[in-house]
Amino acid sequence: MKNIIPFLLILLACAACSMAPERPFTKEQLYKTGIYTYFTINDSPESVLAAINKEGEVVLDARYRNRPIWLKILGKQDGLAITTVER
Repeated sequence: MKNIIPFLLILLACAACSMAPERPFTKEQLYKTGIYTYFTINDSPESVLAAINKEGEVVLDARYRNRPIWLKILGKQDGLAITTVER
């Protein structure tokens, strides 16, 4: 529970600045980030892209070397930006 509160505060702070991208991102752009190579993500690439293209960002529950993390993907004009936060 203690770990969720900081995450929610970060999410609320960033929620006001996210917007849908002008041009939708593609699977190729998502795969170029390497997130499906380095992280264990339960969400499908299609659902991740749908969220990014609709909201401009997505926060995923992921694992890196058996450690739980939050993975935030932000759609920017110059591409996708990835941020990791340990839980």
